[in-house]
Order: sequence, then C-alpha cells, then structure tokens
Amino acid sequence: MFAAMLFAISIVALSQFALYYWRAVLTAVADQPVSENVLAAASIENRRVTGNDFETLAGLHELTLNLTPVSRSLGLVRSYYRVVDAMSAAAGKRMPALAAWCDQELTICARYAAVQIEYRLRSNLELAASMRSC
Repeated sequence: MFAAMLFAISIVALSQFALYYWRAVLTAVADQPVSENVLAAASIENRRVTGNDFETLAGLHELTLNLTPVSRSLGLVRSYYRVVDAMSAAAGKRMPALAAWCDQELTICARYAAVQIEYRLRSNLELAASMRSC
C-alpha cells in the first residue's frame, strides 16, 4: 500500500513539473520578437499581438510550409488556448483577476503561434539559400 501511494505521489509531482516546464518553454518562445512580415501577413493592425489573434495566427501557421524535418505544431498550445478561453468565458465579470490572467495566457499562446510562423519562414529561407549555394 505504501509503495502504491509513493508511486502516485511521484507521478503527480512529475506531472506538475512537466506542466511547469512546458509553460516556461511556451513563455520563453513567446517572448521572442515577431517580425513585421508576420504581423502584416496576419493583418494585425496595431502591431501588437493579443489573444484574439490566435485563430488567425494558427490558420496562418497551417498555411506556412514546413520544409525542415523538425515539426513544430500547435497541437498542445491550441488545446491549452481552448481550455484557458473556456475558463475566461466562465470567469467573465465575476472574477476579474482570473479573467486578466486568462487574457495574459491567451496573448502568450498567440505570440507563441506568431513566433512559430517566424521560425518556419526563417528556416525555409535558410534552406532556400543553402540550395542556391550548392
């Protein structure tokens, strides 16, 4: 019985660590600069990415060719966005602190998608340049 309880606690602790690590990576990537080309392609007028731009950026990410063997999909981020968006809708006006946190998280998701588009475009340009130099 003690072994099973210790195993369960270990799994919970490992899962919590994995979630915190994933969120730290998400935030670190979202802090990267986004080029004007990506913002113009997504038709973001004020040059500031918000949580409302996520669907546009995710659609643009799907349209961008991925010529490298490293796949950077938005699967987990899209799921996280949907969960946080549902929390934001449920919080509404009753819990302004939670609504503000949700808005911040939605913006991080949108910025992450914009940076992933930037990575794809940059890697495609580097690949094209290396093909020309051969």
